[in-house]
Parts: sequence; structure tokens; C-alpha cells
Amino acid sequence: MIDAKMPPTDEMYKAFTRRDTAYDGVFFTGVRTTGIFCRPSCPAKKPSRENVEFFASARDATGAGYRPCKRCLPTKLNGHAPQWLEDLMSEVERDPARRWTDADLRAMSLDPARVRRWFHHHHGMTFHAYQRARRLGLALGQMQQGAAMTSTAYDYGFESLSGFRDAFARFFGATPGKSRDATQLWLARVLTPLGPMIAAATEQGVCLLEFADRVSLATQLQRLSARLACVAVPGHHRHLAQLEAELERYFIGDLRRFTVQVVLPGTAFQRAAWRALCAIPYGCTKTYEEQAKSIGRPTAVRAIGRANSDNRIAIVIPCHRIIRADGAVSGYGGGVWRKRFLLDLERATLEERANRK
Repeated sequence: MIDAKMPPTDEMYKAFTRRDTAYDGVFFTGVRTTGIFCRPSCPAKKPSRENVEFFASARDATGAGYRPCKRCLPTKLNGHAPQWLEDLMSEVERDPARRWTDADLRAMSLDPARVRRWFHHHHGMTFHAYQRARRLGLALGQMQQGAAMTSTAYDYGFESLSGFRDAFARFFGATPGKSRDATQLWLARVLTPLGPMIAAATEQGVCLLEFADRVSLATQLQRLSARLACVAVPGHHRHLAQLEAELERYFIGDLRRFTVQVVLPGTAFQRAAWRALCAIPYGCTKTYEEQAKSIGRPTAVRAIGRANSDNRIAIVIPCHRIIRADGAVSGYGGGVWRKRFLLDLERATLEERANRK
């Protein structure tokens, strides 16, 4: 069944046949005759319409039994802004306070519908909602530093103080005055070989790193915002920059232990379970039973499984290193194929280093 957020089937097939890079990350194509799935821009020969089906994510294609194409590598760093969008992204980053209109997009030879679709797929909101959220987040930060509400509203592209108050209340759930003391939760997309991830951090540290296509992501964000009493805004933060740099080193086999600061709100049992995960050496695995024993709760195996599934900081808090007692790899919120990838990466890195000695 076609996801409602995906383009029409005929449009996707035409984009696939003309190898349109503008649709990379918007959908994936499964080829029934070969059992593989590809990016729309894949250079391989295109099959007939009856031999393809479309998926909203690499996870969906994998779940349907397809293997990643070895030519276009659909699971590698998916989520980069396509070439046609690069100029707009550069402008947004250069001047995040600017207020954009559809006319501005057309002036850059961009179709507002296509821009809206890409942002909705990759950021969970339209382009206009995204840049409005950026402006509101910057405005909140400026007011928290002592700036007046009136000047802040006009500085960030709002034509009236009432319009600013209304937009602020809709986005943050509170008026600007009541939000001055709120904790900010900065959100960013991080590209990895396993697909894009959503990261979040407060001033105290990283508190979320999860795969963007995980079904429970929205629920996790809501619970985290409520637990930390914070307001979430897209943007940049030093903790997120450090996390991205460390993830890059991890995936090339150059980092075994993360040093970025983390925030782990949870029960005492959950925090004990997560600390036990961090104690598992790089490239090694433990069973749920062994993890339970390590925190002095040998009979709490089921509770350990639940605590691991509630881990909000994937990879950094390495719940992928937990396997079943029979050695099977299972039970990973980001998908078992990703768990196998991470375990294989760590083992291969250790083997390569051992062979060098």
C-alpha cells in the first residue's frame, strides 16, 4: 500500500525511469525480478512497471524481503539534501531569521509542492513550518538572553506582535512570556550509513538519538519533552555537533567509546540497565540474562528487555550489543538488519586491527 506522504505511483515510476536525484530519500523502489531495492537515481537498467513496487523507507523495503542495491547503496547516508535543494538550504542556514514565501521559492526556480514534500518526508513538517520553527527557536533564545519581546518579534520576521504571540503559543504551547524560562531541546538530523537519525540535546547533553523512520519516534519526543519540561526546536548545538563528529568516527571504525555528554532521564532501574549497556566492551555482546545479573537483578530479564527498548540514545548507549541466550540477533527498535550491521561493523573493526599487529 502506498504511503499517503509519498508521491503518486505514476510520478514515482517516471522519476525512477529518468533517474531523478530530486526524489532520492522521498521513496525507494523494490524490483521484484531481482529482489533488490534502489534509490530513484540508481544507474541500473530500469525494469517494467509491473515488476516494481514503492516504499517510503529503506526499512519498509527490507521488511518486504528486498536487499539493498550494491550500485546505488540505498542505505548509505540517505537524507542529504538533493542538488536542486542545496541553494535553498544554504540560504536558510545563512539567514535563518528570513521569512520565506512560495514566491521566493519560485524565484529560485523551485516548485513549492516539491519543497514541501521533501521537508515533510525528512523533517516531519513542511518547509514553511520548518523555517517558522527555526525563527521561533531563535526568538526564544534571544528573549532568554534578555531581549524585549517586541524587538525580537520584528527581528525574526513577524509582522505584528499579536502574530508572533499566536505563532509562539501554537508551536510551544505557551505564550512568549511564560516560555522565557523553558528549557530548549535542540533537534537535528544526523546522516549515517544506516539512514538519517534524529538527535536532540539540551544544554546538559544529548538526550535522544533515534532512527528517523522508527514508528515510536514521535512518542519518544513527546515523552522526553514532558519529562524534561522543555520546548523542542530545530537548530544547531555544540553537543549535537560533537555527537555527529563522533558518529562519523564510529562508522569508519575510528572510535570505540563515545565521550559526548548525555542526559538519561528515567527510573533508577532504567538508568542501571543503560549503564550496564555502556559497560559492554566494543565488539562484544551479552545476553539479557547477563545484563540482568550485572545490575544485581538476575530474575528481571523481561524488565531489562523493556528498559533496553526505552533507550532513547541508540548506538551511543549500545543496546545493539544485547543478544538472546541462543545467540540470535533480535529485538532492536531500529530494525534487526541495523543491529546486525552495527555488530558486524564492530567485529570487523576489531579483526582488522588484530590483523595489523
